[in-house]
Amino acid sequence: MPGSLMPKLLSALPRAPLFCLLAFVALALLLLSRPDRGLYDFDGSFYVTIAYDLDRYGVFSDGLFAEDDSSREDDGSIEPPKAGMFFGPVFPFMVYAAMRLDPRFAQAVRCAVEADREEREDATCEPYTRPVRLMDALLLALGATAVASAAARIFRQGGVFWLTGLIVLAGLAAEADILRLVMTESAIFGLYGLFAWATLRAWMTDGIWAYATSGVLLGILCLTKPSFLALFPVVVGLTLLYGYRIAKRGPQGVVRHLIVLTLAIGCVLVAWAGRNAVSVGKFALTEEYGSAALIERFAYDDMTAREFFQAFAYCTPGIGDLVFDQVYGTDSMHRFVYHTPGSFFNVGRDLRNALIEEHGRLDPLIGGIIAQEMRANWWRYLLVSIPLAWCGMWPGWIVSLPLAPLFVFACAGAIRRREPMFLMYCAPAVLMLGLHAAVGNHTARYNFILIGPYAAAAAWLIWMAWQDGHWRWRSPEPAP
Repeated sequence: MPGSLMPKLLSALPRAPLFCLLAFVALALLLLSRPDRGLYDFDGSFYVTIAYDLDRYGVFSDGLFAEDDSSREDDGSIEPPKAGMFFGPVFPFMVYAAMRLDPRFAQAVRCAVEADREEREDATCEPYTRPVRLMDALLLALGATAVASAAARIFRQGGVFWLTGLIVLAGLAAEADILRLVMTESAIFGLYGLFAWATLRAWMTDGIWAYATSGVLLGILCLTKPSFLALFPVVVGLTLLYGYRIAKRGPQGVVRHLIVLTLAIGCVLVAWAGRNAVSVGKFALTEEYGSAALIERFAYDDMTAREFFQAFAYCTPGIGDLVFDQVYGTDSMHRFVYHTPGSFFNVGRDLRNALIEEHGRLDPLIGGIIAQEMRANWWRYLLVSIPLAWCGMWPGWIVSLPLAPLFVFACAGAIRRREPMFLMYCAPAVLMLGLHAAVGNHTARYNFILIGPYAAAAAWLIWMAWQDGHWRWRSPEPAP
C-alpha cells in the first residue's frame, strides 16, 4: 500500500471510540481466558475485605487492618468493624459495585472473607472474579486510548495513534497475570492515562474545562493510591513552565488555570477528607499509609554490595529470569523474593507489625524513625533507591526491554531539539518511578503508568523510520 494512502485510511476512521472498543474486547478476552485466582491473592485481600464490610455493615473499614476485625459479640456474631481511612475509596467501591451487579461474585467475596475469619471452610469458596476483570478491561482500554490520543496530539501523526495503542496493548498483555488479580493496577493505569491526556490537552488548548477535568481525574487517582498526591505540585510546576516559558501567556491566564485545577482536585479530596472527619475523626485523606510504606522501604537499606550490583541483572527482563530463581528464591538474590524467610519485604512487614503491636500507631513514630534512619543510613538510602528505580522501570516485562532504550533515545532527541511537550507529558510518570523507589519497593507493577510514555516514544520513532527510511526528529505542527 502506498505510504500516502495508509495515513489517509487511518485518519478517516473514528479512531478513539473504535480503538477503545477493540481494546476492550481484546483485553476482556485475554483476562477472562486466564484461570481464576483466589480473591485473597496478593493485595486482593485488602480490597475484598473492605467491600465485604461495605456490603454487610455499610461501613468503609480498614479491611484486614481494622481494629477488632474478628471480635465477637455475646451472641457469637461478628462485631461491625470501625470506620477506616487507611486505603483510598476508589477501588474498594469498584469491588463493592461488582458485588451489587453480580450475585455470584458477591457470594464468592462473602465466602472468601468468612473463610479467612474461620466462619466456613475455604474449600467451599469459588475463586470467581469475572466482573472485576471486565471492569479492569474497560479501564485498561480507556487508558490505552488516552495514551494513543496523547501521542497523536504530541506528534501530529495519525499513524502514531494506532501504533502507540498496539504497543500499549502488547505491554498490558505481558502483564496479564497481575492485571487479572483483584488489585488496583488496572484502575491506576486507566485513570492515570486519562489524567495525563487531559493535562496535555489543557496545556495545548488553553481550555478551562480541560484543566478542571485534569484536576478531577488527579483527585480520583489520589483516592485510588494516595502517593499520587505528589503529582499535584508537579503539574502546577509544569503548568507554570508551559504558560510562562513555552506558550508565553500572561500571568492572569496562568493563574486562572491554576485556580481551576486546584479547585477541581480540592473538591474531590475535600469530599473524602470530610467523610473521614465525620466517620473517623480526622480531616485527612489517609492515616498510617505513608508511615507503613516508609518503614517497609527502610528494610531495603540493609542491601549488601553484592545484592546492589546483582539487582541490575536480576530485574532486567529475560536476563533475570534466566540467571536467578525469581520464583522460589533459592539463590543469592533470595531477599528480593517477597515470600522467602528474611526477605526485605518480610523484614519490613515484621518491623511494622511489631511497632503497631507495641505502640498501636505508626504516624506518631514516623518522624523519629525517619530522622534515625537518615542519620545512620542516609547514604545507603540514596544508593539503594538506584537499583530499586531500575527494577521498577520495566513494566510490561519483556516488551519493555526494547521500549525503555527507545524512550531514552526519544527523550534525548526532544531535549536536543527543544521539543518540550513530549517531555512534559512523560515527566509525571518518570517522577512517580523515583517516588516509588524512595518509598516503595522493587516491583515493576507500581509503575505500569510508564507503559504509556514508553509506547508513545517507540511508536513515534518506528513511524518516522517507516515513513522516511531513517531515524530523525520531526517537529510537531502547532496545535490548532
